[in-house]
Amino acid sequence: MLQRLNIAVDVALALEYLHHGQENPIVHCDLKPSNVLLNEDMTARVGDFGISKLFGEEEAEIQTNTLATIGYMAPEYGSEGKVSTRSDVYSYGIILLEMFTRKKPTDEMFGAEMSLKQWVSEALQENSINEVLATGLLEREDEHLFVKEQCVSSIFGLAMECSKNSPDERINMKETVAKLQKIKATFLASTRRRRQ
Repeated sequence: MLQRLNIAVDVALALEYLHHGQENPIVHCDLKPSNVLLNEDMTARVGDFGISKLFGEEEAEIQTNTLATIGYMAPEYGSEGKVSTRSDVYSYGIILLEMFTRKKPTDEMFGAEMSLKQWVSEALQENSINEVLATGLLEREDEHLFVKEQCVSSIFGLAMECSKNSPDERINMKETVAKLQKIKATFLASTRRRRQ
């Protein structure tokens, strides 16, 4: 659980740097698990900037003909070719869902009636996240079961905020990093307390 959380934080920090760390934002445009690289100590790095866009000073959105990977690209990117930092945020939300469900957005169980996002959203509403959680992440006899359930529920909630259909409703990567670090801090504090 903690390793996945650390990887999620690493990727979020990389995106925060691209979007907010310099004068002109950089939009990755094709964020997906295969573009997240892990080094020997499991620190995540974001790679493959082949179709990324460097924004000018006043630009908030760019029109492009280059298409990203199906399942990870934001709705406005797929339908209108519009990319912005919020497009990367959407992709990041989908990656979060995949990390903790072990289901790709293109899995055969998803189609016109149900998407990965809808599947997790319904589980959140019904308070049944265990139904969508990756096998082996939570064990019934785990002494930290409740803490881990709360952590995953918070991560899924954050993923929903990142992957809203409208770019204007999505949070940005600064907000995402802050919320993720708070989730991680709460998780670490709770698991330490229970050990003592």
